[in-house]
Amino acid sequence: MPFIPHTESDVRDMLEHIGVTDIEDLFDEIPPELRTGSLKGLVPPALSEMEMLRLMRDRAQHDRQMVNFIGAGAYEHHIPAAVWEIATRGEFYSAYTPYQAEASQGTLQLIYEYQTMMSGLTGMEVSNASLYDGASALAEAVLMAVRIDRHGKTRRILMPSSINPVWRATVHNIVRNQNIELIDIPCDSVTGKIDSSKLSSFETNASATAIVVPQPNFYGILEEVDELSDWASQHGVLLIGVVNPVTTALLKPPGEWGANGADIVVGDGQPLGAPLSYGGPYYGFMCARKKYVRQMPGRIVGRSVDADGKPGFVLTLQAREQHIRRSKATSNICTNQGLVVTASTIHMSLLGPGGLRRVATTSYVNTHELSKRVAMIGVQPTFTGDYFHEVSLKLPCKAANVLEAMAKDGILGGYDLGEVDPKYDHDILVCATETKTNEDIDRYVDSLKRAIKDCKNR
Repeated sequence: MPFIPHTESDVRDMLEHIGVTDIEDLFDEIPPELRTGSLKGLVPPALSEMEMLRLMRDRAQHDRQMVNFIGAGAYEHHIPAAVWEIATRGEFYSAYTPYQAEASQGTLQLIYEYQTMMSGLTGMEVSNASLYDGASALAEAVLMAVRIDRHGKTRRILMPSSINPVWRATVHNIVRNQNIELIDIPCDSVTGKIDSSKLSSFETNASATAIVVPQPNFYGILEEVDELSDWASQHGVLLIGVVNPVTTALLKPPGEWGANGADIVVGDGQPLGAPLSYGGPYYGFMCARKKYVRQMPGRIVGRSVDADGKPGFVLTLQAREQHIRRSKATSNICTNQGLVVTASTIHMSLLGPGGLRRVATTSYVNTHELSKRVAMIGVQPTFTGDYFHEVSLKLPCKAANVLEAMAKDGILGGYDLGEVDPKYDHDILVCATETKTNEDIDRYVDSLKRAIKDCKNR
């Protein structure tokens, strides 16, 4: 708790100096009907430290630990204890923006290592040092694509409906007043994949600036990324890949999609060492081809040598305007999520390539096992396409009612897709990461079975 050094005498002296008699006089501009009045009787007497700890422990006992099967953009993965023990050391926890290289070598080296790891995961040539979150990273990628194609005759971005709806809304809010048009590309209602037949109208010269391709998509479905990448390359359309960084440990990286790979790759770094934490803070990552690095927003750290020939790290390839002049900057976002990036770098270092592959593999196996088990009680996937560690399930009754019943069993049963599209109000999006055991899956199936039975009997 903060230490307040002012005595009653100090307070009286200060009030006298500014010409008021009571602290309440400082708030006289607030209408009386908006004031709470006296807090006497509303706030209990002060407790001792021991009493307060006892009270808070008692209240904590009322919280129930839920078994979480929700994904939909934020994922529960195991985070080794060492990750945040190291990330919250003073050197990292309170480090300022590394403008002064001579005083920030530790922070700069860590960011450089992070960029190297992200480039390795995505198969791309360069990485920046993070953005706010995956949604804003996608918006920045759209703006970056328009800058790259600045001599083009269009500012249209092909945006599949299989992109996370929150991300789509964020992109729209950021680019809508910049004369950039987001063209909706529907999904095939059977497979859940991008309906590539809808792309034929964009094959004429300069008909689109870029296409956004998720892998896997919001519904967990694996897209035909090689086919889509080659289509984009053949028709002069930039390809923006949206990926989950954990899945890239097992799937073909975006830099190897098709004959030429993606141009820009973005995603949310939350699966790499960031707890769910009620929605944040997370961070967005961005990687790209080296020839586009000058158009990349966010900070970029490079490795160089000093006057004595010793290796060192610096902010590079950016004008000072990136941080102080909005009209000249590639982005108006200056502050990045450096602490969460620090945690991700430590997380990836501890797990290594083999550990990340095991996380991805186990998540894949668990979700497919859950899907197989619920099929025995008559619940089938919504789509026929291959999926990774999320699957949409079609229920015989409304998803909201089923999920409410499962919550009473202590299970967060999935994401109600009716919140995305009313036609999917009987569908739930379910994710089972490496944190789920066979016993957890057993509980899920039993709870789902009871919830469906109760729903049908209503």
